[in-house]
Amino acid sequence: MAKILNIISSPRGEASNSIKLANAIVDKLREKDPAAAVETKDLTSSPFPHLEEAHLNAFFTPIEHHTEANKEAIRHSDEAIKEIMNADILVIGAPMYNFGIPSVLKAWFDHVGRAGITFKYTANGPEGLVTGKKAYIAVATGGIYSSGDAMAADFVTPYIKTFLGFIGITDVTVVRAEGFAIPGVQETALEKAIDSIAI
Repeated sequence: MAKILNIISSPRGEASNSIKLANAIVDKLREKDPAAAVETKDLTSSPFPHLEEAHLNAFFTPIEHHTEANKEAIRHSDEAIKEIMNADILVIGAPMYNFGIPSVLKAWFDHVGRAGITFKYTANGPEGLVTGKKAYIAVATGGIYSSGDAMAADFVTPYIKTFLGFIGITDVTVVRAEGFAIPGVQETALEKAIDSIAI
């Protein structure tokens, strides 16, 4: 039985195309594995704090020296990492906001990236410690960024793939729903994206 962690980063609820696409990916995963367990993490209803001095101090203090203040500061990070470690498959909904990811998703990534826990530095360079996972990225954009000159302005997909690879998740599938702001394309954008999902 696979464990699926579905990450929501759009505040648009039922109107969100990234949520609809991510849910479609989850549905297809469950068609293949009906016993799969799904945990949904809505970063917009329970946002992670942006990193501050207290968080960084706790990250770089050895665990055996943690004070109560350190433990509280690191609580969100520990929670996020535990959820990832317990999952077999990650589904990350990622709408493009001003060419990048929503700040709630960036904050979550900042709490997940922990030296010595989710990655480590070695003589041969960084090594990801979150291994054996599969990830799907559900990207939703108003324009079309999969081809042409606009590809250079897509900072969503390369960033997420780079981050996931850095912590050890290299089996990543990107599913794009694009063109929601373009007349003649927007009407079928979601349908085409859902049809393209390959599990």
